[in-house]
Amino acid sequence: MNSQLERLENNQVKLTIEVSAEKFEEGMKYAFNKNKKHISIPGFRKGKAPRNLVEKAYGPEIFYEDAVNYVIPDEYEKAIKEHNLDVVSRPEFDVEKIEKGQNLVFTALVTIKPEVKLGQYKDIEVAKIEVEVKDEEIEEELRKVQEKNSRIFSVTDRPVKDGDEVIIDFEGFVDGEAFEGGKATDFSLKIGSHTFIDNFEEQLIGKNPGENVEVNVTFPEDYAQKSLAGKAALFKVEVKEIKEKELPELDDEFAKDVSEFDTLDEYKQDIKEKLLEQKERRAKNEKERSVLEKVIANAEMDVPEVMIENKLEQMLQDFEMRMRYQGLPLEQYLQFTNQTLDSLKDNFRSDAEFQVKLGLVLEQIVKAENIEATEEELEEEFKKLAEKYNMEVDKIKESMGEEGTEALKEDIKNLKAVDLVVNNSVEK
Repeated sequence: MNSQLERLENNQVKLTIEVSAEKFEEGMKYAFNKNKKHISIPGFRKGKAPRNLVEKAYGPEIFYEDAVNYVIPDEYEKAIKEHNLDVVSRPEFDVEKIEKGQNLVFTALVTIKPEVKLGQYKDIEVAKIEVEVKDEEIEEELRKVQEKNSRIFSVTDRPVKDGDEVIIDFEGFVDGEAFEGGKATDFSLKIGSHTFIDNFEEQLIGKNPGENVEVNVTFPEDYAQKSLAGKAALFKVEVKEIKEKELPELDDEFAKDVSEFDTLDEYKQDIKEKLLEQKERRAKNEKERSVLEKVIANAEMDVPEVMIENKLEQMLQDFEMRMRYQGLPLEQYLQFTNQTLDSLKDNFRSDAEFQVKLGLVLEQIVKAENIEATEEELEEEFKKLAEKYNMEVDKIKESMGEEGTEALKEDIKNLKAVDLVVNNSVEK
């Protein structure tokens, strides 16, 4: 094999690869053996005709596609290694010359990782973030704990009011026709939560258990389910049950019930300390993000769109897995949040671009600073993973393999690069 490299615009390169006739012949033999059982030649049992007769009858071209698919992957990988290319896109192959007994010539068009020219990445100036915990924040945390420890009981002697939880059956109609997804039984709805569209919840206020209600609403113009967008709908609703929430008193007894402390004052102090820790962590993360954004802004690079698209796809897959783990399919999530897949992608785009640029910049800082991952650091990460997944360290190493271990080393080096630029920043 020999190959030639042509550099194009937008970080694309074109490889022209010539494969020897002997290697191409290997592919032809593979293609014949793969397909011979399906080929019929008069005078021979199916699959028993010799290759030369098959090619004489049908032409050698019938084996070209499988032969090419056999040969190209290995030869392409050899060319990538020969030219030391860091490819970030799927290759686009094109066969330029193919003939039995001759050298095979094909091209591969790929996008490669861009060059990065670092700007200033030390002594970056960032605004100092002041951290404090206000009394109202402590009170808000107490209210949340109150909510968690509230008592829910059924109400039968009054109608629905704001803040109640109601159990309802409902069915929705547009132009007199029931629509998909518009029906539910024993649905729990908190009045005032604005879970439902328009003024659906408000129209249940004042209704009594057992009462049937006709609720009129209009779907938003930008509603995700296009067939319903902007349309008026009638919901037939039965109010089956009203539930009221009773909050516990905020006193020393409450503190004893929900914490390890004997008094409410001690419990409040603990809440304050925890909130302070959270805010300090947030401030640390905000500082880190601010420093990294400036380091990225100071660098010069031309990021291929394919890298951002690849990161977007990865982020969407991760998000979908998290939703499914929580029992909510992505389709339902999009419906509940009145989004489309494209609008969700748009929400992720800026972060995807940041992550791609950050990865490129950190990789360059690692090279510039000769940052390495020590065996001790690697072993520590293996131990953390073993604890996280409740596995033995040896099993973790075995499951990750050589490729996973190298990726872990890169993560360690990148984290050390982040620490370097953040620790060398200046707060003002």
